[in-house]
Amino acid sequence: MLYNEKLTYTEIYRWGCEQLSAVGIDETETDARLLLEWCCGTDRNTLLAHGDRTISAEEYGNYTDCIARRKEHVPLQHITGGQDFMGLTFIVNENVLVPRQDTEVLVEEVMRHLHDGMHILDMCTGSGCILLSLLRYSNNCTGVGVDISADALRVAGQNAEKILGTQVMEQSRVILRQGNLFEDLDSQDKFDIIVSNPPYIRTDVIDSLMPEVKEHEPLSALDGGEDGLFFYRRIIERAGEFLMGGGMLFFEIGYDQGGEVRRLMEEAGYTNVEVIKDFAGLDRVVCGGNHV
Repeated sequence: MLYNEKLTYTEIYRWGCEQLSAVGIDETETDARLLLEWCCGTDRNTLLAHGDRTISAEEYGNYTDCIARRKEHVPLQHITGGQDFMGLTFIVNENVLVPRQDTEVLVEEVMRHLHDGMHILDMCTGSGCILLSLLRYSNNCTGVGVDISADALRVAGQNAEKILGTQVMEQSRVILRQGNLFEDLDSQDKFDIIVSNPPYIRTDVIDSLMPEVKEHEPLSALDGGEDGLFFYRRIIERAGEFLMGGGMLFFEIGYDQGGEVRRLMEEAGYTNVEVIKDFAGLDRVVCGGNHV
């Protein structure tokens, strides 16, 4: 589509839908609309009530560039640079997993047990969406986010300032630490809650994932080893050393991993281990109490 001064909002939106549909992008209408709103600074009402507004040359250039990237299966969130999660908007890029609605179930389950002033460890923190949501919706809690990726931690740091403010960072209510799971943590630092959404996709499944995931999200945040349970085993093995007596361990899991992760926790001595389902009725969270 060539630009002209009479090109309308509705016309370029329909063009965007056609372009995305032609290459098999899922939810073409939604993606085309969201990208147009991002490029034009508009909202959903614009397409419904003001579809005859004309498009500027700058808006046209930005939108056609975005559509071209989306046709290459670059995730929508990487193009816009943000993703809504728990009513907050998080910065995302190719260095972190895009926060998913399924993970809100994990955060909401932790919040059921979270009290003011608690100390939280978020293992494999990525964008920081889990830890920062918990801190944003509680009072006087503190937290540590650990990730092996320095690039991911830079994103988490940007999100911490955005979601909680620079003052909170300066007060050390949030500490972001690079490390391989528990290896670089001080064993004297005890937590009331440890929460993790670790890599849990089986290695042999990675190639079957949609291009937006396998080609644009970090492999280190996806690959859970041969059976998908590698990180659960390692975290369960040492989490008790860092939990307060009566503290709790929470995991997000794949839909078919509830029984195995529950067994691993029970064998390690965790008590009252539960498997919680998501809104689709699939196993999504496993949690239990520290036996010490």
